[in-house]
Amino acid sequence: MSFFNPFEHYHHHLAPPPKLKAIPEKAALPKPDAALLEMGQTELKTLLVNLKSTPEGLNVGESQNRLREQGPNEVVHEKPDPWYKQLFRNFKTPFTLLLMCLSVISFVTRDTAGGTVIAVIALVSVALGFFQEYRSSQAAEKLKAMVTNTATVLRPKEPASSEQLEEPIQNLVPGDVIHLAAGDMVPADVRLITCKDIFVSQAALTGESLPAEKSAVPSATPGVNPLEIPTLCFMGSNVLSGAATAVVLRTGAQTYLGSVAKAVVGQRVLTSFETGVNRFTVLMLRFMMVMVPLVFLINGFLKHNWFEAFMFAVAVAVGLTPEMLPMIVTVNLAKGALMMSRKKVIVKRLNSIQNFGAMDVLCTDKTGTLTQNKVALLKYVDSDSFKCDRTLKYAYLNSFFQTGLKNLLDVAVLAQADLEQKFKVEGNYKKVDEIPFDFTRRRMSVVVEEEGKKDILICKGALEEIFAVSGQVEVDGDLAPLDEDMRKDLRAITEDLNQDGLRVLAVAYKEGPPGRTDYTVKDETGLILLGYLAFLDPPKETTKEAITLLKNRGIAVKILTGDNATVTKSVCEKVGIDSEKILTGDQIQAMTDDQLAEATETCFVYAKLSPSQKELIVKAMHRKNHVVGFLGDGINDAPALRTSDVGISVDNAVDIAKESADIILLEQSLLVLADGVLEGRRVFGNIIKYIKMGASSNFGNTFSVLGSSIILPFLPMMPVQILIQNLLYDLSQTAIPLDRVDEEYLAKPRKWEIGYIARFMLFIGPISSIFDYSTFALMWFVFGANSPDKQSLFQTGWFVEGLLSQTLIVHLIRTSKIPFLQSWAAPALVMTTAGVMLIGLYFPFSPLAPKIGMVPLPPAYFGYLFLTLLSYWALTQVVKSWFIKKYGMQ
Repeated sequence: MSFFNPFEHYHHHLAPPPKLKAIPEKAALPKPDAALLEMGQTELKTLLVNLKSTPEGLNVGESQNRLREQGPNEVVHEKPDPWYKQLFRNFKTPFTLLLMCLSVISFVTRDTAGGTVIAVIALVSVALGFFQEYRSSQAAEKLKAMVTNTATVLRPKEPASSEQLEEPIQNLVPGDVIHLAAGDMVPADVRLITCKDIFVSQAALTGESLPAEKSAVPSATPGVNPLEIPTLCFMGSNVLSGAATAVVLRTGAQTYLGSVAKAVVGQRVLTSFETGVNRFTVLMLRFMMVMVPLVFLINGFLKHNWFEAFMFAVAVAVGLTPEMLPMIVTVNLAKGALMMSRKKVIVKRLNSIQNFGAMDVLCTDKTGTLTQNKVALLKYVDSDSFKCDRTLKYAYLNSFFQTGLKNLLDVAVLAQADLEQKFKVEGNYKKVDEIPFDFTRRRMSVVVEEEGKKDILICKGALEEIFAVSGQVEVDGDLAPLDEDMRKDLRAITEDLNQDGLRVLAVAYKEGPPGRTDYTVKDETGLILLGYLAFLDPPKETTKEAITLLKNRGIAVKILTGDNATVTKSVCEKVGIDSEKILTGDQIQAMTDDQLAEATETCFVYAKLSPSQKELIVKAMHRKNHVVGFLGDGINDAPALRTSDVGISVDNAVDIAKESADIILLEQSLLVLADGVLEGRRVFGNIIKYIKMGASSNFGNTFSVLGSSIILPFLPMMPVQILIQNLLYDLSQTAIPLDRVDEEYLAKPRKWEIGYIARFMLFIGPISSIFDYSTFALMWFVFGANSPDKQSLFQTGWFVEGLLSQTLIVHLIRTSKIPFLQSWAAPALVMTTAGVMLIGLYFPFSPLAPKIGMVPLPPAYFGYLFLTLLSYWALTQVVKSWFIKKYGMQ
């Protein structure tokens, strides 16, 4: 692992699929698989025999035997290495390898004491990095394991029958028979046995945004691309609409996704946080490439000892290296994830935590987030707004017989007591066919046969979508044309219901002779409007408080919903969201990208949206440089979840929503989310502290090293002394992940700005050089350390002053306030910094001092040291306060 990339500690292992994006174009797609193509065309009966399975699925015993033989249904993704690999990798860092080389050289040149000291430094560094990284990665993995996906598996119950059970997708094996419905992730590579109007999104595999229609009937013209075979569905795709049963063909690494997983892993888009850290490390690398050769050449030419100059330059390079950055980043992120988990927020992808804290716009649906997610059916009326049992009956039949994903409205209809007995559903009606819901039609239909006399197509959906396929309306048992005047009157009725905050669905039907078995969308024409269903989903009591809290923390809440504008406006007004301006899907479709981007700056509510329109809005906000979070739990939210900077879902969301999200809320509440945001900001704040400390300290030290190399007849510090000082300084910062962050810092989103870091380094860094040079003058003129035979005194004096001033700066940089008076660090950070300063004061008097070229310092030195540190503290505080006033606090 290079110290320039703190994210390399994630390596490829077996685990559940990661958040899915489209496979990059440069990823090597597998060659056509003859066996897979054949399984897509083979007769089902023969295929099941070959798989040693049945249409009712595998029994529990056989499934467990196959699971033991073939292993879990998991594909390669990014996961921490086992402990021994992490330990070995810590030994491979440039910092450690350099120390070991220096140690070997010291032993070869018979400097046993120096070699021992350097070896101890290396071992301490390795142990520290390994312990922190291993503990953090294990904690993060345990949190991610709390979020699991399941598949509906058929298990034989009696001869020719089966029962449906929920199994973790890792337990699936070839031969298992599963049920698929809208919202499900396809958990393995499967062959369809039966299906109805099933459409699958294969965007994660092909990059193609349009859904693919699948069929249980093999194509007459077999293709050469498995993804184009209609009878096959693949792990990594998801069901948009319809339902099916399927037999599992391949699992885990044998799946199509598994065969390209190595290409997928590592090709993900970097977050702004990762990009920022990488830019910082590149900045430091360039800085070192200039300064280290200069130090080497200056000391070599002026002091004529090229080996000593080389060792000194190498030690300076180590001192300039931000070798603690990987550990600081990892521990901060893992600690943040643990703290967030205590607040019911589970982090799936650690590096999304910073984006969570930087988020300045939160997009969310209305239902379940603003509202209680407990929908009640309040009214069922005819077209004249009178109570109508027939409207309820037809709605019940529609919800009862549909096999797709039942939403909250269906649940509310089915919750009506004794309706099944009242309408004698089982005895009098038999399901004939189903036309599943999709987000373009915004309606769904079920066809039932009534006592063998007639077929009834019952359609339930949004008002305008039902109007579009209806030609008549039933009024007092009679039929009337659904002309424009009638539509106007009917809209007025539903508008009144909407203004009361009620969501309205229309119910329509048409009758025909029995005997048909196949119905399609084309049959949804010439319907008769029967009546309406009115539902209430009241706002949560905590919603208004949460929205106010988010606003106060600099986060604008925007509602993106498929519901109509009137209902949405009613709910938004109750919870304090500005709904003066509402954009609908039709209006958005007519806008250019630039127009939509401008509109998102002033509009907070968007209604009647399709999934693709939600994604468009998120992209429009990106064009305005917003960090966008998206909270969603449905199939229609998946595109926007993937596009957002941080996708947020809930534990009871559909599979595709959870898989697309970076963060999972265990409770669907904006208050929970608001608490999690603060943890994201704390994580970012503590990482930035280390970066600012390292950048400014290294920049200042460079001026001191360069100047002293030119003016002094000896090295300003021995290489081993630089290494020890660097290690002690790093030790003082190990508690930064535990540090407090000022409330003022948490008050608004914080974005990564490399320009800010560079400015901070330029203004704060040189201050330390001023006092380094004052220490040089003190040692040279006051204490007489002005010749090669007195260099040990000079080097010891600068070692102590440099270590204490660098450690003291930790407290100055960690806060915008006055340290120790207005803001105290966490006890752990106070202890580590105080401990390192005490060690620095003791070092010249320790038994180890002579072995590393140090001598005891005269008592008068410490009086000057106190004045130096006090002056340094005061000047840095003044410059820092001016800097923050001018450039703000990052």
